[in-house]
Amino acid sequence: MKTENGYLLVEALIQEMRKRKIILPAVYAIEHLAWSVRERARKRIFKYLTKGLSSYQYEQLDTLLYTHEENKSSLLSWLRQPPGVIALKNFHEILDRLEFIQSLDLPLDNGKEIHQNRLIQMAREGSRYSIQHLSRFNERKRYATIMAFLIHIYAFLTDQGLDMFAKLMGRMFNRGENKHNKLFQKDGKSINEKVRLYVEIGKALIEAKELETDPFEAVQSIIPWEKFIHSVHEAEGLARPIEFDYLDLLDNHYGHFRKMAPRLLNRYVFKASSTSQTVLQALELLKEVNQSGKRKIPDNVPTDFIKSKWMKYVYQDDKINRHYYEFSVFSELLNTLRSGDMWVKGSKQYKDFEEYLLPPHTWQHMKQTQQIPLEFTEDVEKYLNKRFEQLDIELSKVNCLIANQDLQGVTIYGGKIQVASLKKMVPEDVEEITRLVYDLLPRIKLTDLLVEVDTWTQFSKHFVHLHTQKAPKEKSILFAAILSDGINLGLSKMADACPNISYSQLAWIADWYIRDESYTKALGDIANFHHKQPFSSYWGEGTTSSSDGQFFRAGGTSSPLAQVNGKYGHDPGLSFYTHISDQYHPFYVQVISSSEEAPHIIDGLLYHETDLQIEEHYTDAAGFVDHIFGMCHMLGFRFSPRIKTIDNHKIYTLSVPTIYDHINFMVGGTIQVKKIRENWDEILRLVSSVRQGTVTASLILKKLSSYPRQNSLSIALREIGRIERSLYMLKWIQDPEHRRKVQVELNKGESKNSLARAVFFNQLGEIRDRSYEDQLHRASGLQLIISAIVTWNSIYISRAIETLRNNGIHIPEEYIQHISPLGWEHIALTGDYIWNLNQELNFENLRPLRKNRIKQK
Repeated sequence: MKTENGYLLVEALIQEMRKRKIILPAVYAIEHLAWSVRERARKRIFKYLTKGLSSYQYEQLDTLLYTHEENKSSLLSWLRQPPGVIALKNFHEILDRLEFIQSLDLPLDNGKEIHQNRLIQMAREGSRYSIQHLSRFNERKRYATIMAFLIHIYAFLTDQGLDMFAKLMGRMFNRGENKHNKLFQKDGKSINEKVRLYVEIGKALIEAKELETDPFEAVQSIIPWEKFIHSVHEAEGLARPIEFDYLDLLDNHYGHFRKMAPRLLNRYVFKASSTSQTVLQALELLKEVNQSGKRKIPDNVPTDFIKSKWMKYVYQDDKINRHYYEFSVFSELLNTLRSGDMWVKGSKQYKDFEEYLLPPHTWQHMKQTQQIPLEFTEDVEKYLNKRFEQLDIELSKVNCLIANQDLQGVTIYGGKIQVASLKKMVPEDVEEITRLVYDLLPRIKLTDLLVEVDTWTQFSKHFVHLHTQKAPKEKSILFAAILSDGINLGLSKMADACPNISYSQLAWIADWYIRDESYTKALGDIANFHHKQPFSSYWGEGTTSSSDGQFFRAGGTSSPLAQVNGKYGHDPGLSFYTHISDQYHPFYVQVISSSEEAPHIIDGLLYHETDLQIEEHYTDAAGFVDHIFGMCHMLGFRFSPRIKTIDNHKIYTLSVPTIYDHINFMVGGTIQVKKIRENWDEILRLVSSVRQGTVTASLILKKLSSYPRQNSLSIALREIGRIERSLYMLKWIQDPEHRRKVQVELNKGESKNSLARAVFFNQLGEIRDRSYEDQLHRASGLQLIISAIVTWNSIYISRAIETLRNNGIHIPEEYIQHISPLGWEHIALTGDYIWNLNQELNFENLRPLRKNRIKQK
């Protein structure tokens, strides 16, 4: 029920037979049994998906395939269209499609009885099969495939509609804020002139009082009286209300707001927790007012959820201002959706918080049978006693080090603590040794490099047909499609650059053979091969990793994910968030908004498909978040972010310390132990849900960080995070070698980003794809190419070092860790992309080094 992959089914069947101690039959018998099981599973899935359909609904599904004369397209093709850029027109287009699917009155809950992986696979098939292809299926398969697609697309469009509404609302707020700023900028010169004038007048009046002279003559000594009166009138015109805010200008956008808000209310079914019932009541009231056509709203509307910044706008002249009331209601709706206090029927992203976690009965069974998927299963008292004992030890050590002024690289003055920058520890002649090594590496085209790495790792075996699970007949077309993603060229231009390969061939491969899970598995195979090479251990054991986001501008029409982040300038863009091992190898990538790196840290540690056993993870200062500290510890990872300014953070203890007088200035408060005890079981359930994959870490962490401050589960996880963060801060202060290790590993990620810029050079290095799937393929293709380059370089660097040593050049062992495998000067990244699949090369028969370069030294 989980997969149709024949190889996986056979493997699972063999494992089950061994588990039951059954003698394995002949291979053909096992294959036949697996085939029979797959056929039975298919029929059961088809039955589940079509359960409860009437003859009329079957007819409705068939009409989706009919081509309409007026637009030469089918309804199914219309439903398949991507949502488009953030615009009011596209928001209504999304809701049009949602209304159409709802009008079919189909049992969209049928998908709940099917494993999500299998449902997603069938939905993808439904989105890719041509209308003619679907029409040729037998009825049961055709209807089931269309149903799977409709179930998936309905949830997808539901989330896309809400996200686009939120972005459009955000634009209104931004426009109000920008206009607010421009008003001050426009009058800036006049305001400055008035301020300077009144400073001079003020000085004259002060002097007049001190000398007991006529104050009016003092004013006229600066400016004639008539001009002074005129300047006061001008100042009145320039003056804004004392509490002038960008919300003052929001009312100008009410007409635009009304073009989308009422329709959102009519189309979506919202639910709320007990804490957000008044928001739900306000939404229902607004819906009734809209339907009745009334211009005013009642005076007794729900208002207890309205934030203080809205109060003076909502209440005007002792009456409710409808415009601002609606703004405040929908603003709070978006807040509560993000936090999980409200949810939406049919959504995947905005479900009831409970639905994200392991069901209570499943959780109770896991506890009773001791199958909790965590190494960390100790009871709360044992955890608290152990961590507070450790915290007491570390506080005592740091207190003594401060008293004896024995902290290396740390200065404390006036209650402020400062950690000095680290000095460079790389030997001076490493640069020359690196040049000698890279001079020996063969010159190679990127196409040949990919082919060679595939002969070592067979990473291409994971790119199989979505339905048949067979590899493509023309591997060169597959490589070209992967390369078009990785160098940001696109299929059309790749067809121009590849002799004997057409756009239609590339498009077919891209549609049916390239998927995000294929990239993930391929990346895993290359990472595993690289990890097993003895030479890789010079850079690390593969037990630590780092992650960082790399910003790419969103060229052309803006992507829904793209946001402006002041750190990267004023242009919208998104980030490729990549995890890289201590052996320089990227092993997981995500496409995320450029302003939300922290929640995605744990995803890469849990959901990669490599043999790496990551124990410790490094990030830059953006990852310094209490929830991340807490969840990483519960999952068994040591979290080690760089602390940019330690003075901005505080340590938390069990009680107010009285004996550590030298470190009291760093203590910000005490841990809320009661919250941890009360929520311990729910915390274990939450973290187990993340470990099991019931919910992704990034999604649940975003929900928790958006919760109101009084949410006890969010507070409890934060308090655990504060314990772990406090221990980490004390380690950071007293351990300069750890600080250096963090910096070294983060530098590897920054070097990888430089290579990524060189590879991803087409289309000005901008992301011009609008769909998330296409963007993820770009990111995955890029990381696969980087992965192949790192692996290829590593193999040839090891041979180059051996050759140099054999020729009398001394290369100390400790130097090798500083020779990065991220160089690319010897690789031809541009030009025609010709695929030579007949190279007589393998891991035992590598390319010759350029040994003639040694003689020139």
